Amino acid sequence: MKATEISQPGGPDVLRISELPMPEPGGGQVLVKVHAAGVNRPDILQRQGGYPPPPGAPLTPGLEIAGEVMSAGTRYKVGDKVCALVPGGGYAEYAVVAEDNALPVPQGFSMIEAAAIPETYFTVWTNVFDRGRLRPGETILIHGGSSGIGTTAIQLAKAFGSKVVVTAGSDEKCAECLTLGADVAINYKTQDFVEELKGRAIAPDVILDMVGGDYVARNLRCIAMHGRIVNIAFQKGSKVEVDLLPIMVKRLTLTGSTLRPRSVAEKAEIARSLEARVWPLFAAGRCKPAIFKTFPLADAAGAHRLMESSQHVGKIVLTV
Repeated sequence: MKATEISQPGGPDVLRISELPMPEPGGGQVLVKVHAAGVNRPDILQRQGGYPPPPGAPLTPGLEIAGEVMSAGTRYKVGDKVCALVPGGGYAEYAVVAEDNALPVPQGFSMIEAAAIPETYFTVWTNVFDRGRLRPGETILIHGGSSGIGTTAIQLAKAFGSKVVVTAGSDEKCAECLTLGADVAINYKTQDFVEELKGRAIAPDVILDMVGGDYVARNLRCIAMHGRIVNIAFQKGSKVEVDLLPIMVKRLTLTGSTLRPRSVAEKAEIARSLEARVWPLFAAGRCKPAIFKTFPLADAAGAHRLMESSQHVGKIVLTV
């Protein structure tokens, strides 16, 4: 089969198409013919040499796919259309999928749309609703509102009855976030989000942070009593000095998580929650992945360049 390899750690040009052996499914797995694969920032980190696959995972990048089942399992039969979270191997013509980490393609969704679901929806669900415990009527602040994670979090938080505030890097991106359902959008390049929230008398109950660095202290300043701050990335650095006083005084929870290293069983639990709680939203037309641009598998480098430029709003997807 054709698959994307990382020839050596480096820039987008180190991605190349190679001929690799067809993967063989083991117990609890099915073989999927990949129609589309989502592109995510962990793929870039892996390409740069900073995020190796977990033990036993393919070296080929790619954490989410949509396609056609080619080998029958317990739940899925040959020909079924599924989208799935994978620990690697998504940038390829075929991928092995843990059956418990696969979900049926939502009715009416294209393969491109379905491929944009797993990584972001699994991430948002486990961090915003499980760890962050976001409840109806509460306010969430989403940093990076125009990203794949951000556009997903906006829609899910609104669908479950929360007020949504986002930060984004341009007025155009802020406008896109408002179109997706955000109540307030703050251009972090021209506005101080702490002062903006203070001026609007908004104190978020939950903050979803992909930035880290100096945002950690600023999050502590603006969050509400009993607030929950969930860190899922650290584009401005993971090592910071933290003042414990506001955490104690406001009785805050500062937490975070990663998704890729989790066990199949842990991811399966998230999948069950999504199918029960989010798949009905897809059916009702209340949520849908925001697709910015697609690239053919052979141009994975172009997809990575676009993601690194941060010019996109929503998801970038490879077509196979």
